[in-house]
Amino acid sequence: MAQAHYKKLFSPITVNGLRLKNRITMAPLYLGYAAEGGKVSPLLLHHYEKMAQSGAAMIMVENASITPEGSGSPRTIRVDTNRCLPGLTELAARIQGEKARAGLQINHAGRFAYGNEPVAPSAVPTFNRTPRSLTLKEIIAIQKQYAQAARRVQQAGFDLVELHGGTGYLISQFVSPRTNKRDDPYGGTIENRIRFPLEVLKRVKDQVGDFPVGYRFLADEWLPDGLQLNESLMLAKTLEENGVAYISVMGGTYESFFLPEIMKKSQRAGYMVPLAAAVKKVVKVPVIAAGRISTPARAESILQDKKADLIGLARMLWADPDWPKKAREGRDRSIIKCSPKCDACFHLVMKGRPALCTRWNKEKRAEYSEMFQ
Repeated sequence: MAQAHYKKLFSPITVNGLRLKNRITMAPLYLGYAAEGGKVSPLLLHHYEKMAQSGAAMIMVENASITPEGSGSPRTIRVDTNRCLPGLTELAARIQGEKARAGLQINHAGRFAYGNEPVAPSAVPTFNRTPRSLTLKEIIAIQKQYAQAARRVQQAGFDLVELHGGTGYLISQFVSPRTNKRDDPYGGTIENRIRFPLEVLKRVKDQVGDFPVGYRFLADEWLPDGLQLNESLMLAKTLEENGVAYISVMGGTYESFFLPEIMKKSQRAGYMVPLAAAVKKVVKVPVIAAGRISTPARAESILQDKKADLIGLARMLWADPDWPKKAREGRDRSIIKCSPKCDACFHLVMKGRPALCTRWNKEKRAEYSEMFQ
């Protein structure tokens, strides 16, 4: 029986009081399915309902902006005003209606925001743009925006909220020695550079009480002068001490993803798993591993070897929403895998079009295109 093969993968786990029916989670994945202005669209609802029908225990909805100025694109979901609540409430209900836990990731893109005046810890150029350095007053204001956004996530009926401290966005920009050149209490030593995420976490927890708060964790920027494990592990331990529900581990930023050596690394199965394993050695809270975990056998071995407690599937689940069902039924060979050499979805998103998978049949691609607003 498949259940015996993947006993750990299909065993339940409790995360900060929240029971998950198995160890499979959907890792957040931006696909450009929101409507213009960041509204929840019919396509977005359809997409996440399909993801919840997969059998994954937890669906983490892609990053939602805590302020319009912090949006990464015109089609980034927003959670910065109460006007967002009806759409977000429907989104949470669609996911939960399929017996999956629903989470929403909240974010400020910082120097990667698409607006006219991006802000960041320091004025470090990126992609021919230089962000403005935040004032101390603005830092506090943004922290409060995170807390207010988390409260809306709770009000919308989600089961948990996740702070986006990965991909080189604002929270990780404070932690990185490459992007944080401040000479005040938020810059300099690693103890100072982790002050911002810890204060965000505290303000969020003060606002939402015992509502679970997870953290998308940048373990290594994969840049010579960027954040590396020797410093990020200190943040992981401190996040645990401050009550984070789990740590979802990743590596790389927009400035390293397209380097030839990193592109080659990212084609390897389980390429981020060593980072998760390093984090798991220093914390007791659940750790999520992600990064091209394409087969149930690999997922099971990661869990059995105690390199992580949960498995995060992003493009793998998107390419084949039946991945968990096929794994449970022992139909591993029928799983439709995301090709490591295909980046068609990325190019569509960059053009402002909805992401479509080349592994889907013609009818499904047409369906998603027709639903795009």
